[in-house]
Amino acid sequence: MAWVFERVQGVDLLSSRDNPRIKHLHALANSARDRRKYGETVLDGAHLIEAALQAGIRVKAVFVSGSGLAGAEIPVLLDDLPSATPVVQLTDSVFAHVSPVDSPSGILGLVDIPVQAAGQGAGGSLIVLDAVQDPGNLGTILRTGAAAGIQTVWMTPGCAQAWSPRVLRAGMGAHFRLTVHEQVDARSALADFPGRVLATGLTDAAVSLYSLDLSGPTAWLFGAEGQGVSPALLARADQIVTIPMADGLESLNVGAAAAVCLFEQRRQLLRP
Repeated sequence: MAWVFERVQGVDLLSSRDNPRIKHLHALANSARDRRKYGETVLDGAHLIEAALQAGIRVKAVFVSGSGLAGAEIPVLLDDLPSATPVVQLTDSVFAHVSPVDSPSGILGLVDIPVQAAGQGAGGSLIVLDAVQDPGNLGTILRTGAAAGIQTVWMTPGCAQAWSPRVLRAGMGAHFRLTVHEQVDARSALADFPGRVLATGLTDAAVSLYSLDLSGPTAWLFGAEGQGVSPALLARADQIVTIPMADGLESLNVGAAAAVCLFEQRRQLLRP
């Protein structure tokens, strides 16, 4: 198939950082404020773009580098794009300028940030993230949650932006399987939650994760790296949960702790 490249300001190849479209892409890749302002974000890499397409997300435009076109994966993806999707080629240097990562993937997709209606999801359980700031941890928890069958995630102020390119990359397409709400007043939102609210922590009142019946709806509270769940939100928890570990170790990375908790619940739900 011969791809039809969009002609931008009379050229088929964008080679200037001063081009308005390049400036816009750069802003979306690097600025949470611009992503909120325009309601758009950037998908980095063929896997994310493919995941968006499979989820029915409209990719507004695709930007590729010469190096990207020389590989095997990106040309296949371009063949699968809807015929109306504009494709714009950038020089390698300009692509590196707009890339949100240090090692450019060779392809970027421009999408609108989904506007998602409030709700807890049919599965009943949900994740509440309290000021989780590391994009890698945040994306990993979203990916883990989707894999464990969670449908809904609430994020308090102070969390990294869910739809930033780095969080999207770490999530590996999980965003498109979840309903993600940002800037949530979690304590108020949990007032009507019908199930149990659990938080991980190290207190004398904590009970072992493996001693709990997790078959009912559960709101899982996971807190910021180092600080954990804030005291105000922790006070809303019905139970503090600890993950039994070998002697000499006190805690896990928040992404690892979330994986252990969510898949223990998944194991119980799948038990005959």
